[in-house]
Amino acid sequence: MLKFINFSLFIQGHQAEWPYYAIFAQKYCILGLDCMTPAFKRTLVTAALPYANGPVHIGHLAGCYLPSDIYVRYLRSKGQDVVFVCGSDEHGVPITIKAKKENSTPQQVVDKYHHIMKNAFAEFGISFDIYSRTSNKVHHETASDFFKTLYDKGGFTEQVTEQYYDTEAKQFLADRYITGECPKCGNPNAYGDQCERCGSSLNPTDLKNPKSALSGSAPVLKQTKNWFLPLDKLQPKIETYLEQHKDWKTHVYNQCKSWLNSGDGLQPRAMTRDLDWGVPVPLPDAEGKVLYVWFDAPIGYISATKELLPDKWELYWKDKETRLVHFIGKDNIVFHCIIFPAMLMEHEEFVVADNVPANEFLNLEGDKISTSRNWAVWLHEYLEEFKDQQDVLRYVLCATAPETKDNDFTWKDFQTRNNSELAAIFGNFINRTIVLTRKYYDGVVPEAVQFTKEDLLVLEQMNAFPDKIGSALEQFKFREALQEWMNLARLGNKYLAENEPWKIQANEPERVKTIMHIALQISANLAILGEPFIPFTSSKLFALLNIVPLKWNSARQNTNLHSGHRIDMELSGILFPQVLDEAIDLQIQKLQKSKEAIATASAALEPAKAETSFDEFSKMDIRSGTILEAERVPKTDKLLKLLIDTGIDKRTVVSGIAAWYKPEDIIGQQVSILVNLAPRKIKGIESQGMILMAENAAGELSFIAPTKGTVINNGATIK
Repeated sequence: MLKFINFSLFIQGHQAEWPYYAIFAQKYCILGLDCMTPAFKRTLVTAALPYANGPVHIGHLAGCYLPSDIYVRYLRSKGQDVVFVCGSDEHGVPITIKAKKENSTPQQVVDKYHHIMKNAFAEFGISFDIYSRTSNKVHHETASDFFKTLYDKGGFTEQVTEQYYDTEAKQFLADRYITGECPKCGNPNAYGDQCERCGSSLNPTDLKNPKSALSGSAPVLKQTKNWFLPLDKLQPKIETYLEQHKDWKTHVYNQCKSWLNSGDGLQPRAMTRDLDWGVPVPLPDAEGKVLYVWFDAPIGYISATKELLPDKWELYWKDKETRLVHFIGKDNIVFHCIIFPAMLMEHEEFVVADNVPANEFLNLEGDKISTSRNWAVWLHEYLEEFKDQQDVLRYVLCATAPETKDNDFTWKDFQTRNNSELAAIFGNFINRTIVLTRKYYDGVVPEAVQFTKEDLLVLEQMNAFPDKIGSALEQFKFREALQEWMNLARLGNKYLAENEPWKIQANEPERVKTIMHIALQISANLAILGEPFIPFTSSKLFALLNIVPLKWNSARQNTNLHSGHRIDMELSGILFPQVLDEAIDLQIQKLQKSKEAIATASAALEPAKAETSFDEFSKMDIRSGTILEAERVPKTDKLLKLLIDTGIDKRTVVSGIAAWYKPEDIIGQQVSILVNLAPRKIKGIESQGMILMAENAAGELSFIAPTKGTVINNGATIK
């Protein structure tokens, strides 16, 4: 935070820049004081609600949970009014997909993973004031009331649109139930609402070769009614809002601008879905519909605050002197910087985010973290395998945080940062200070007899660190803040190394008293300023020094440990033991097993067949067709007799798909059919072609159907 001895005198000397400083002052300070005083009375910090469909991994932690916790701990230490809320997002489509995979119910899935995540966050020291869940009654009521308020104000448009429908599962498909090729970057596994590779916002009909995540088949378009938020009409408001926040991280601001400036700008977005899991749409003509998860989920921040502070929650959401800060990963930028603010503005009662310090992605050993490939470091497993070493992972993830670009976590770097930084710099300084104090003074803080110029310089440098670290934290530069904290430990190490009290104790005992007095003051300040980053270790260090935990401003003084105070005589001064090669090798072996499992699965695929010429391939006449009739072939388990309209004729095809499809379910299904295959008799029936199918790893068959978002005429040639 900038500081000026007298703000009014500063302005007098900078009249030319006054418009800029007036905006800055309006946002951050109250004029007329001798310093720049924050204009906000309180801060509400939110961390993205994680889907309750799996455990937490290091990518989640580095993305938003660790940065938000560091920031909140800093504000608390400063004595500021801050509330920190989060909770499980239990209504997303990933929940229902997980339930199908685990052959359980969505409620069973969210109950399981909510508790796993909540316990892991707590054990890791993520200090939420509340970790709620969107399945709670208070959330359903809050989300319903929010929707109804916007509806009553005319904030939605009612539209009948064509949406993808899975004819096998007999249900409409939410955006995340549809995958396909991203039209912008070619990612073959983009979702119907967003491509996680390039960050583009998508509609399901934008995808090339879409398929249902439920059945794997190609969905068809079917009409349905939903309620849309008219983002196109709200774009001017969003643009004005964004222009007020050019101080946001560059990649956050630029991603928002690209949304606003691309193509036709923002488009209406459906805020309801045809699903049976979620918050029911509170309208009489909306049976079988729930709130869109990205309408529902951010309201979870509000309902969590209401659950925590039932009598005061409005103070944190509706008072203009509240600063709202969203910590998220970069895949959630559009929802928190455009859609949620638009919802809040239309409601007209709520504050909107003052900052959205989204991080980029964290990779693992040079590869993208993937839950499906088990290429991840799971938090609950780390906590089991590295007992009482939460702060090592906190330190490493902060030091390698992907603040402005994607970054990489490696186990060798984890080991190096523990052994060469936490142990060799910080831990070494603390241990030497504790050991010498116990040895020379029986654990009693000695009196500083006389300060040299060097001593006074060290004390001056020590007292500058609260502002250095605080300034970086307030700009969301957590890596820089952590480095400054470690620089304070380096200062202490350098001071001891240059003065060598162990060498001069015999001849200059009075000098050594001053040296050790200063070293102990540095130790206390390291405990204070390190608390946001490594809270468990700071707690141990406070116990070693035998003092109650102190707040941030205490680190601006040199008297946190008074002469005559006795430090603890029994606790170990070794705060960070060495991480051994064996522990690192074990983690690398675990990842190698995941890689081998992936390779084994790939090897299970059939190898490519021998080359064929284009001329040979061009002899194949593949057409689009529609199944008109279907019946089982008697005395067989696998065969269906199909009558297919190929556009050029209607013909019979015998197909071995009875194990996966019921005859009555596939009438009307479009197929790709090889029409010039020589006829042959199967169970006495002449089959006049072959329909094309795809087989997954489980041996299940799916139709290869022509899909471009519209029905293809029968007989159309497939090239």
